[in-house]
Amino acid sequence: MVFNTGAALLDAIVLAVVAKEEEGTYGYRITQDVRKAIDISESTLYPVLRRLQKDRYLAVYDLECGGRNRRYYKLTDAGAVKLEDYKREWADYSKKISSLFSGEELE
Repeated sequence: MVFNTGAALLDAIVLAVVAKEEEGTYGYRITQDVRKAIDISESTLYPVLRRLQKDRYLAVYDLECGGRNRRYYKLTDAGAVKLEDYKREWADYSKKISSLFSGEELE
């Protein structure tokens, strides 16, 4: 992608991906889903997941899978509120940028 992805946009994308799975999802799956929208490495994603957990937007739990523990991430109530904030901000932001690209006047 030509455009730089800021921390807030990356947080919003990760929260949206995690929100799709009501029971939670694991890191590798999150990476694969995020990569459908933007190019990201696992080494970039895991600090984002830790920050979102620290900010109490994600809850974390481990489940055994194939003899190993797999770390799962689930959206918290605070994370759901934050995601809705991001969605509103994105709608406004993307509308303004699309207007500029199409040559429309902004209000």
